Amino acid sequence: MRIARVVGETIATLKSERIQGTKLLICKATDPSGKVIGKPYVAIDLVDAGVGDLVLTCHGSAARQTYLTKDTPVDAVINAVIDHLEVDGEIVFRKS
Repeated sequence: MRIARVVGETIATLKSERIQGTKLLICKATDPSGKVIGKPYVAIDLVDAGVGDLVLTCHGSAARQTYLTKDTPVDAVINAVIDHLEVDGEIVFRKS
């Protein structure tokens, strides 16, 4: 899993039947404190995340192991919204 920040949303009216009805969010990878460091990518949202949330994402074959994405053409899913991050005993992020 990777830590990412949701930075936007995207809508695709024409998409694979296997992912019809899913919400697509734009994410960027972060460092352990939640600071954005990565390039944007699109992930299927499984947990009703929103723009600004810090989330955990799975990629590649792990992204295709959920009840919704099994055997679908996906490369990234959001599977958790982070409430807080603790690194080396210090809380570096807390959801407000």
